[in-house]
Amino acid sequence: MIAFAVRAALSGLIVAAVALIARRSPAAGALVASLPLVSLLGMIWLWRDTGDAARLADHAEATFWYVLPSLPMFLIVPALLRHGLHFWWALLAGCGVTILLYLATIPVAARFGVTL
Repeated sequence: MIAFAVRAALSGLIVAAVALIARRSPAAGALVASLPLVSLLGMIWLWRDTGDAARLADHAEATFWYVLPSLPMFLIVPALLRHGLHFWWALLAGCGVTILLYLATIPVAARFGVTL
């Protein structure tokens, strides 16, 4: 339970740091947010917990394929905000498109032999 609390606290600190940095510089906050820190921590913890190279390789590869359908959200949300849509609606739309793209990614990846 302590290990879980440490992991949660560290992940939360990363998110809080991004928010604080972005207040001063949106570009710097975006740079920190774009770093795969949570993914790297996840891989470190998965390795520490299992020591299973095949599981870690599968996890890292699946992360790559799931990052791709999430990228359009980072263009949709700002476009909607710039066109006057309220933040929460823009975020909801971006998340909705991302979910649809996630669902589409699974069968498309399967056609190319990638199991997610």
